[in-house]
Amino acid sequence: MSERSPVAVHDPALAALADRLGLPFAIESELVLEQREGRLVLVGDEKRYGHPLAVEFASGRAAHRRRFGGGRGQLVARACGFSQGVTPAVVDATAGLGRDAFVLASLGASVLLVERVAAIFALLEDGLARALADTDIAEIAARMRLVHGDAGRDLDALVAGAGFAPQVIHLDPMFPHREKSALVKKEMRLFRTLAGDDADAPRLLEAALDVATHRVVVKRPRKAPPIEGPAPRHVIEGKTSRYDLYVHRSLK
Repeated sequence: MSERSPVAVHDPALAALADRLGLPFAIESELVLEQREGRLVLVGDEKRYGHPLAVEFASGRAAHRRRFGGGRGQLVARACGFSQGVTPAVVDATAGLGRDAFVLASLGASVLLVERVAAIFALLEDGLARALADTDIAEIAARMRLVHGDAGRDLDALVAGAGFAPQVIHLDPMFPHREKSALVKKEMRLFRTLAGDDADAPRLLEAALDVATHRVVVKRPRKAPPIEGPAPRHVIEGKTSRYDLYVHRSLK
């Protein structure tokens, strides 16, 4: 994140959270973390950013994808090497709202989520805590571990500190936008406000290749160029996105 955070906290009940994550405690801010109806939410101008954002694993998009998404036939599962008898341990080094990580955990994988943006980390932490308290998905949530840090700079230390086996590292870096496509989806606009573009994506890929024991998978828009660096060994394409695969050794 930049030195001046676009996110603040103004509820005294969240002062400890703000202090722990280095978020300013202020009345005026472009985006605000608030507690609403038992959930931590990120609130901004709805015309610009849409409805308050929360991490929710038990309902909505995550629940639908868990029930009807296609299991191990999903693009992300195939890219990460899931097959009959193979369930790798995965590091999601750009965790975001945890959607891909939850899919992989629902398929039986242990997943380490790394998130560098403090406000998104806070939402993930809250969403995971609620998921662990939900009997329907607690077993899935228990396979997900969350750490706060910059994967491009400290991936090796973050993985080692978690005592995690990084067979597969999943990356979904922010794709630089163009002026012509400034009217992106509101949720993506919020992420750009928080995280900017991942100009350090080549460094992130290099770190992942150093740490992954078996493969690195990189999600990209279908027509986007690969990240600068070594060429992927394989590509798996979907309708709107694709996965570039960098393979060290077989998972079988």
